Amino acid sequence: MEQIRMIITDLDDTLLHRDKTVSEYTKDVLMRCRKAGIRTVIATGRGHPEVVAPVSLFDGIVANNGANIFDGDTELRRCIPFMEARPLLLACHERGMLLTSQFDGMHYSNFDVTKFWPDIINPSIVDFASHNLDSEKICIDAISPEDAEFVKQRLTGCMYLKVARDGLGMIMHNKATKSEAAADLAERWNIAHSDIAAFGDDLNDVDLLAYAGIGIAVDNALDEVKAAADQVCGDCDGDGVAKWLEEHVLHTI
Repeated sequence: MEQIRMIITDLDDTLLHRDKTVSEYTKDVLMRCRKAGIRTVIATGRGHPEVVAPVSLFDGIVANNGANIFDGDTELRRCIPFMEARPLLLACHERGMLLTSQFDGMHYSNFDVTKFWPDIINPSIVDFASHNLDSEKICIDAISPEDAEFVKQRLTGCMYLKVARDGLGMIMHNKATKSEAAADLAERWNIAHSDIAAFGDDLNDVDLLAYAGIGIAVDNALDEVKAAADQVCGDCDGDGVAKWLEEHVLHTI
């Protein structure tokens, strides 16, 4: 194994326990990694990871699956232009789908998103016919296979659809992926991809695990994610990420 110089981890069902908490043990391990000079990064589908994660423990934040990349005060965005997003939003709305389009910390929706996601910040119900803001991420609640096919037929060349294990449909810019974001941060910090350890559990983590020098799936990950990983660590409730880091990274320093 190469020397690990960067750690990038998913949040939900990976670093976080299933009750959306982070153990003091995990916080301590991450802090020790940073003190050893290892860069630490969150890579999440969430738009607001600070709601559930101690973001001060991380050097970089990848939010909205890579649509937003933060390196300190520097932010890079990869958005779907509103002129391409609007026809899709209108078609899905007319089909009866529950939609929200995220941009600059706001959620623009055709329903009250707090009924499903009470931790959402700054929700606003809008008429998509007049919506003129780009989209960092479009979410569709409880998307069915038929709805997913409907969406795929209406994606433009700059978009892709990913369906999470909980049935949440996520539409993003083609360059808004966790692996692309990890590569951007690694280049900024002069870190080779072979020196990166990445952790995940869901389908939107597969490209990240494949990109990293070593990709680790937590034991509660989907089978497809485990198949794409180099190794499998303990599950999220057992602090699998932190225990792997302590055994394979910290003990070598």
